[in-house]
Amino acid sequence: MPGFTLKTPSGERIIGHGHPTFIIAEMSSNHGQNFEKAVEIVKAAARAGADAIKLQTYTPDTMTLNSGAEPFIVRGKDNPDGWKGQTLYDLYQKAYTPWEWHGALKKVAEQAGLVFFSTPFDATAVDFLEKMGVPLYKVASYEVTDLPLLKKIAKTGKPVIMSVGFASLEEVDLAVRTLRENGAKDLALLHCVTAYSNTPSPENVNLLTMLDIKNRFNVIVGFSDNNAGIEIPLQSVVMGGSIVEKHIVLSSSSQALDAHFSLDPDEFKNLVAAIRKSEKISGVVHYGTQCALEENNKQYRRSIFSVTDIKEGEVLTVENVRVIRPAAGLEPRYYEEILGKKATQHIVKGTPLHWDLIS
Repeated sequence: MPGFTLKTPSGERIIGHGHPTFIIAEMSSNHGQNFEKAVEIVKAAARAGADAIKLQTYTPDTMTLNSGAEPFIVRGKDNPDGWKGQTLYDLYQKAYTPWEWHGALKKVAEQAGLVFFSTPFDATAVDFLEKMGVPLYKVASYEVTDLPLLKKIAKTGKPVIMSVGFASLEEVDLAVRTLRENGAKDLALLHCVTAYSNTPSPENVNLLTMLDIKNRFNVIVGFSDNNAGIEIPLQSVVMGGSIVEKHIVLSSSSQALDAHFSLDPDEFKNLVAAIRKSEKISGVVHYGTQCALEENNKQYRRSIFSVTDIKEGEVLTVENVRVIRPAAGLEPRYYEEILGKKATQHIVKGTPLHWDLIS
């Protein structure tokens, strides 16, 4: 199964099956346009045990038009109250991360041992991030169909992690081909549910899709969680995901736009701990005893014993030898082989049989 190597502040890191889960803390708009809060989020992600901090690189003008026309108004009863009725431009004005912050945040992140990267939303953002020297790129699920952007990102030659969200199979296939045909050699796809819900419905998660993606496209897979809680991303790891992306916020009571489906630092730390524990439980492929206690318990296997007194020269039969516990004599696989053979000496009832007792 494919994997790729990242150069990180603490050395090289392999991302892929059989290696520790790559845990990404997504800042999104949870800084609330406050630089000091953004710095604290980066530091909180590091303390919680994340491997990377991810930003989103756009401005309102690179994302949409400053228009109050009907298509540009946020509608839908399921959208958060803080979004409804606003123009897309006004919403992104509140949510975007100022580009002049990126360099300082990158320095803070790398000093804390985190991989720093971002999701670009247009070609100018890619150019900006290239000058910063980010080690990889993220493609948001909404941009899966933006083929010009995918080509731009792929041509950097850097690893790409792409959320596929509500993309159809045909759209995912086209996006993957576009990336690969334009230079993206290292590719990971993240299954996700873009409902942004406090209470995601289990039947809408369909984590088996993640495994189908892995087999169908021969890529590293993982889960990008845009919902509340830690249960779903944890299960994605148990099922074989190699990457988890989760939003982080300084406080669950924050009024930030994405706070309702983000984890606070303690919750994020719990997620990381649960993932690392699950990795230990998954372990490696290993046959045989797993620990000293298990080795000790092997004595309670079965072996071949005399179950009556057996005279010297007497034939061994199903009446005078049996396979019973404990494992003090010959292994049961020799039972049929010794039947019909003769005892070389007198054997007392309850004696574990060995080859020197058998002619």
